[in-house]
Amino acid sequence: MEKVSEGDLPDLFLRTAKRIRHSQMANLAPLGLTPAQARALRTLSRAGEPLRMSDLAERLGIVPRSATTVVDALEAAGLLTRTPDPTNRRATLVELTDAGRTLLTRMSEARVQAARDLFSTLSPDRRETLRDILAELDTANTPARQG
Repeated sequence: MEKVSEGDLPDLFLRTAKRIRHSQMANLAPLGLTPAQARALRTLSRAGEPLRMSDLAERLGIVPRSATTVVDALEAAGLLTRTPDPTNRRATLVELTDAGRTLLTRMSEARVQAARDLFSTLSPDRRETLRDILAELDTANTPARQG
């Protein structure tokens, strides 16, 4: 096996993450879900409570109009609902439906399967070492996380 230089690490890491994402999205393609819609569902799930549309847009790092487009499609698919915010009549809250939560479970399973497929070429010991390294990197000098 060829020795990897430090300069190769970012490219190798990004290509590996990209392969996992592509495999996951291929598994979800029959559901007709876009990456932006998948991110919105995950963001709503992590929030643990209904979010205002403006908060969802901010957490997604998109303009409110783009969030409206994403929410429109998810609502039409029955994956979330919109309700007036009782504390601010000009605001709208969005919340996952049971179908949205079910789809999130399927998305998670697709991601796990994509990673399992990719990492199956590694021995169990090497997978555990990789997991430990990634966990260490994830917690070291981690800036505040966003949705």
